[in-house]
Amino acid sequence: MTTYTPDTAKTNPAARYLDEQRKSLLVAKIEQLAGTRFSIILTAKWETSDTVTAERRGELRSELSSLRALYMDQIDEIAMTFGVQTAMEIKEEVERTVSIPKEMNPSRMPIESDQLYF
Repeated sequence: MTTYTPDTAKTNPAARYLDEQRKSLLVAKIEQLAGTRFSIILTAKWETSDTVTAERRGELRSELSSLRALYMDQIDEIAMTFGVQTAMEIKEEVERTVSIPKEMNPSRMPIESDQLYF
């Protein structure tokens, strides 16, 4: 009976390839989670802005709710793929490191009448 050990990955090209693919997938998942976290922070900042109308504030709250659900789904996906402990560590790291710098003034929130294309 053979067992897989980390040392096997050093001698087996297929195991090395799979290990690299797994690491690449984890990095991609972390980047997605960080991007969603940034979107949550930015949307929350816009939602609390004094310049936002009540109607737009409602839309932002709805968007914020959707982003938070997506964030939790991404954490669940990481947990199912890489383990619960890894997911919790990644979540803590993302929440500790992803932020909007205090000295950065939030940009004007885009409105529908803004021209996005040239």
